[in-house]
Amino acid sequence: MKRILALRHDDLDKKLDNKESRALLVNLSIIALLLIGFWNFGQGAYIYAKAYLAQGLLERAWQQTLSGETEVRPWPWADTYPVARLRVPSRNIDQVVLSGATGRTLAFGPGHMLASTLPGQGGVTVLSAHRDTHFGFLRNVRKGEEIVVQLANGQEHMFTVSDMRVTDVREAGLTLPPQIEGLVLITCYPFNVIAPTGPLRYVVSAVPNVSGYALNP
Repeated sequence: MKRILALRHDDLDKKLDNKESRALLVNLSIIALLLIGFWNFGQGAYIYAKAYLAQGLLERAWQQTLSGETEVRPWPWADTYPVARLRVPSRNIDQVVLSGATGRTLAFGPGHMLASTLPGQGGVTVLSAHRDTHFGFLRNVRKGEEIVVQLANGQEHMFTVSDMRVTDVREAGLTLPPQIEGLVLITCYPFNVIAPTGPLRYVVSAVPNVSGYALNP
């Protein structure tokens, strides 16, 4: 009898140990998920703050560029410089565009893909930026909206949004539209996700607005 009671007591202890282990495992899992969430939030907040705080320095460099200086670096160690200004009046968007579209450049603002031309050079201008900072507004852009690109010489080139689409770079790549001259804005897709960059891109195309083309304010 004593032996049976002892065995039952051992079984009860094992069950309690299992319950405690499962509870501990659940608690550790919850803590781990919270830490991951806080880390992701912190990373996103850091990128967001860095991108927008840099705009003050970029604005100063852009004003120097408009005054006639060339390749004005916004800070001493920068490996890029302003080449244009992007405005979307209907969205209250006003951003300085940098030369090149490397990861380091896009951390601070939209980048001009060097394989493409600038407005007025007879080709398609391609600008790229992150979906969670500077080009997050693209999700709301609609056909017919006006986009203005100002160059270093002060000229403003007007474009009208003509198309928005999602492209899978694994299937189609990022081929430029067949138009003679135009503007393409590219960002990763889908918007507002924590997952790393995938193969999808959100592409907004715009055609020259002849009625307001190449203005020099």
